[in-house]
Amino acid sequence: MDPGKVPDLRSLPRAEIDRLLARLGEKPYRARQLFRWLHQKGAASLDEMSDLPATLRARLAAETSLAALERAEERRSTDGTIKWTWRTHDGKLIESVYMPEPGRKTLCVSTQAGCAVGCTFCMTGTMGLSRNLSSGEIVDQVSRANRRLVELGEGAAPRPLTNLVFMGMGEPLHNFDAVKAALDVLLAEDGPNFSNRHVTVSTSGIVPEMRRFGEETDVKLAVSLNATTDEVRTALMPLNRRWPLRELLAACREFPMKKGRRITFEYVMLGGVNDADADAIRLSRMVKGIPAKVNLIPYNENPGLGFRAPAPGRVEAFRDILLSANVTAVVRRNRGSDIAAACGQLAAEGGPGDPRRRAGGSTPPLTENGSAG
Repeated sequence: MDPGKVPDLRSLPRAEIDRLLARLGEKPYRARQLFRWLHQKGAASLDEMSDLPATLRARLAAETSLAALERAEERRSTDGTIKWTWRTHDGKLIESVYMPEPGRKTLCVSTQAGCAVGCTFCMTGTMGLSRNLSSGEIVDQVSRANRRLVELGEGAAPRPLTNLVFMGMGEPLHNFDAVKAALDVLLAEDGPNFSNRHVTVSTSGIVPEMRRFGEETDVKLAVSLNATTDEVRTALMPLNRRWPLRELLAACREFPMKKGRRITFEYVMLGGVNDADADAIRLSRMVKGIPAKVNLIPYNENPGLGFRAPAPGRVEAFRDILLSANVTAVVRRNRGSDIAAACGQLAAEGGPGDPRRRAGGSTPPLTENGSAG
């Protein structure tokens, strides 16, 4: 069955599940059972749903689809990070990254196959956009990761993961409706039941959707800033022509800070580009008055993009200038760079769209079963 031709069960919100089961003549508790199988237990198929009648499962199979992401590759870093490449029902390759730390287990989730924003320092940006992911494909990254982590002994069923960051492939606010629908499922009590305080969605600065995001969700927002002048930011992030720093920062000041929210400004530090003392001083002035913290991210070098990491000591000096101006600033530890899983390195590695292959990199191709050839 072609999943694109019939409703995707995993993408249906709870209200639609309720209506579907009512139309099939089932009692309301069956909808709750089905929703829990899909999003709490992460069932990969209808056959796993053992307490649903066989007749109901047969009707669901005839009228809906339930395509699970296929694990195409799994790579482990020396620091405990795991990167998964998933294959969608139509053969697109997307990536998720698991980052364990004391007291938290975080998954970095993708929202698009590729990305249309085109940030010049980011590998995903070199791919272009293939398509948006459905809400079901976004949620299923979490389900597949939870199940795999249980298999690996990384935590107890059904949900070892504690935190989610929408910072993988794609611009989440370019796929707003699917991201919002996925959030509704991920926060649902009968679903994975994540806390809104443990979910962060990142944007490169899609100003109109930032306002909508603030009004319609309760999760945290991260803004990828990366420069303190329009000239530099436009060179790094072409969308700055559409929404320059003045408009972006105004949207941040107007962002609804309900339930103790504060914005995280992500600042990728590029050696000799945006890491000078003057940048730190401007940044401290730019974020003044906004409930926020700044995450400083030393650049993870990528082949063929022409950028380099900051010089030794530069990140700490930059941070100290921010701290002296009473700006909360932390240096984000690089995770998974040895498996191309760090910030800015996701590009469905090994697939036909991987820019590293075009650049003559050493990435091995995927074999039929997803192992490195």
